[in-house]
Amino acid sequence: MGELAALEDPKARAVNEKHGDDHGVNLGKLRAVAKRLKTQQDLACRLWATDDTAARLLALLICRPRSFERADLDAIVRQAGAPKVHDWLVNYVVKKSPHREELRVAWLADPDPVVASAGWALTTERVAKEPTGLDFPGLLAVIEAQLKDAPDRLQWAMNHCLAQIGIERPEHRDRALAIGERLEVLKDYPTAPGCTSPFAPVWITEMVRRRQGA
Repeated sequence: MGELAALEDPKARAVNEKHGDDHGVNLGKLRAVAKRLKTQQDLACRLWATDDTAARLLALLICRPRSFERADLDAIVRQAGAPKVHDWLVNYVVKKSPHREELRVAWLADPDPVVASAGWALTTERVAKEPTGLDFPGLLAVIEAQLKDAPDRLQWAMNHCLAQIGIERPEHRDRALAIGERLEVLKDYPTAPGCTSPFAPVWITEMVRRRQGA
């Protein structure tokens, strides 16, 4: 904890706090600490228990994902708090867990929008890598009904899933594009030069164009 405190940078904190993350540690330096420590599950659990955002990010880098039981993962996703902690937890830990599919299904139906966003993130992963068995018409129906009024983090995750379906599934592309055009979610989101807009119709069209080499 002392080492993490020494890495605190007020400028980094100012930038991170704009995104809801209450820490001031440069993530490159945090990864260097994790590389030195290597996998240490016990230390990871102790770091998580501090409730400190930088410590929790480090914990997620040095933990052993397959060591967590389903109930453990369900509990810590509800404790994650900061968006970066939530994002790393889903991407670095839950996606590597043997319990990820059970959690995906349970979280999709969770009344907590942040927990539900984790379910949608796992669904997006399945759309890209393990689509067999997914109910695409059903997913699109839920997205069409709920995306417009969803809280920010849930909306972002659902929108990503919408775009991924449009990119990966040609048979559902027209419907995905139509949903995006009608709802106009993230249509005016500020996008840096050279980056692709998160507005689903633009995102889908651009990624399909790249894949086709057009």
